[in-house]
Amino acid sequence: MGPSSNRPVDWEQLVTENENRLYRTALAILGCPQEAEDAVQDAFVCYLEKAPEELRNPAAWLTRVLVNGCKSRLRLAWRRVGPLPDDLPAPEGEERRELEEIFSLPPADRAVIHLFYYEGCSTEEIANLTGQRPGAVRTRLSRARGKLRKLLEESQKGEL
Repeated sequence: MGPSSNRPVDWEQLVTENENRLYRTALAILGCPQEAEDAVQDAFVCYLEKAPEELRNPAAWLTRVLVNGCKSRLRLAWRRVGPLPDDLPAPEGEERRELEEIFSLPPADRAVIHLFYYEGCSTEEIANLTGQRPGAVRTRLSRARGKLRKLLEESQKGEL
């Protein structure tokens, strides 16, 4: 089953407008560029195969499919997140250190940090994307901030 001619969204425009945002989200969750690329591709394939015809917000639908796909990938027994990938386009110095600390957080914490701070999602939007209650998202976000703060403080002490 291919893209429907009745689909109100231009396929090229949909990909162009969403691929970078989806990739950044997948990379924040998975920590591996190749897996992030695969997850984004899977989300687009799922859109072609399963998206409802009268979809109001294709970007939100794609993000939800992507987040769920990333969660499924994380459940695979062979999967492990290593250090920050060398080919990740990131600045050096302080920002690189902060990214290293973010990548050392558990995947669920990385996901809420990324969606909240880098994608600008509200806790309600994150709840819809991840299938959690807004209160649970706020709790996870608060705990993730605390973990990140502690990691950054320990890292700064180690540099002194």
